Amino acid sequence: QERESTMSEPTKTVVITGTSSGFGEGAVRDFADRGYRVWGTMRDVNGRNATQKAALEAHSTNISIIDMDMNSDDAVTSGFADIIAADPVDILINNAGIMDIGLTEAFSLQQSRDLMETNYFGAIRATQAVLPGMREAGSGLIINCSSSLGRMTGPFFGTYAATKHALEAYMQALRYEVSGFGVDITLVEPGPFGTNLINIGRPAARKKIIAEYGELANVPDAMLSVFSEMLNGPESPDPQLVVDLYCSLADMPAGQRPTRSVVGMTWGVSEINHKTQPIQDAILKDLQLDTVLGGSDA
Repeated sequence: QERESTMSEPTKTVVITGTSSGFGEGAVRDFADRGYRVWGTMRDVNGRNATQKAALEAHSTNISIIDMDMNSDDAVTSGFADIIAADPVDILINNAGIMDIGLTEAFSLQQSRDLMETNYFGAIRATQAVLPGMREAGSGLIINCSSSLGRMTGPFFGTYAATKHALEAYMQALRYEVSGFGVDITLVEPGPFGTNLINIGRPAARKKIIAEYGELANVPDAMLSVFSEMLNGPESPDPQLVVDLYCSLADMPAGQRPTRSVVGMTWGVSEINHKTQPIQDAILKDLQLDTVLGGSDA
C-alpha cells in the first residue's frame, strides 16, 4: 500500500505511547489523517511488532514508529531526545498500559512493581521528557489514559487500580502546577473495552495463596470469561470512542479542557467526578494558592 501524504506540512506533533494495538494504534492513524506529525512508540519493532510498525508507517508519511521500552529510563530519555530533535512535541498521549486480573493478595510484589513501572512510572518518564519544551514554548497538552478504575476499584483489579489511582493523583497535582505555563494536563477514564489489555494479563504468582482461597479462587477467571465474551459481542463499546475523545481533547481550546473525561461504561465514575471535582479543586483556595496556581476544572 502506498503511503498517503498530506497536502501540506504537519502543523503539530503528537507522541503516542503504546501503539501496537488498541487505542494507541487507532490514535496513530486518526491523528495522522488529521494532519499531525505522529510519533508512535512500541516495544520490539524489529521482532513481534515489526508487522504493526510497517502497517502504521505505510498508512501515512506523517507517521514514524520507534522502539521504546516505557520501563527503561534510558530508553525513554534517548527515544524522546531523538523525537524532540526532529520535532518539538505539542501533544503527548500517555497511552501505554498493562493489566493483571486476579486475587489481589496472590500477586507478588514484583508483579505489582511491574504494573507500576509501566502504568505510573512510564507515564512520568514520558511526561518529564516533554514538559521542559512545553513550558518553554508556553503551550502543550498531555493526555493520560487512566481508567474508570482510577477513580474507584473492584475486586480482583487491586494491583491495576492502584497504578491508575497513583497516575490520577500525580497528574492532578501536575495540572495545577503547569497550567500557568500554558500546558494542559487531562485524564481520560475508559471503562472496559474489547482491546488486547485483558489478554496480556499474567496469572498471579503466589500459588499457595490461591489454593488457600478455595472456590473463590475460581471467580476471577469466570468473571474474565464473561467479560471477554461481553467485550467481543455486538453490544460492546467501540474502542474508537476513546480515540475520538483523544482527538476532541486535542481540538479544544487551551485552558478549557476538563480535568477528567469518562468514556464507555461509566460504572458510576461520571457521578463520582461530578461530585468530587469541585471538592478537589477547592484545595487551591484552602491552601491559599488560588491566586498563584490554575488548573481548576474547565
